[in-house]
Amino acid sequence: MRAVDWCLSSAGAALVLATSSDEQHPAENMADGSSETFWTTTGMFPQEFIIGFPKCVKISKVAIQCYLVRTLRIERSVSKDPVGFEQCIEKDLQHTEGQLQMEEFPLPDFQATYLRFIIKSAFDHFVSVHRVIAEGTAENP
Repeated sequence: MRAVDWCLSSAGAALVLATSSDEQHPAENMADGSSETFWTTTGMFPQEFIIGFPKCVKISKVAIQCYLVRTLRIERSVSKDPVGFEQCIEKDLQHTEGQLQMEEFPLPDFQATYLRFIIKSAFDHFVSVHRVIAEGTAENP
């Protein structure tokens, strides 16, 4: 079975929540598959966003392309609604002056219907998230 990026809007992903809103850089930009577009925070931390999948999926790897993120936590939920999250990963990212941070988190195959990304702290007052990727297969084809 071919791996799919479940975080793409074209794969049915939906941005359920984003704690910051900017008309020029909306949260939906994270799910368009392009590193050129992005979501930006409006200061103050933590900031978070939740991505919902069209069904329960099995994920083998999560990746994020971002800028100026210091501490990132990723949580998952297998509930029908975006509740009951459990922590999967928390990591301090390396500061990359003038270029995007690209972090990959290989995961043992685990199931999720929602992923919550929490940006706990940053290297500046604002951060940008360009892409999120959740590579995996459908749990129940």
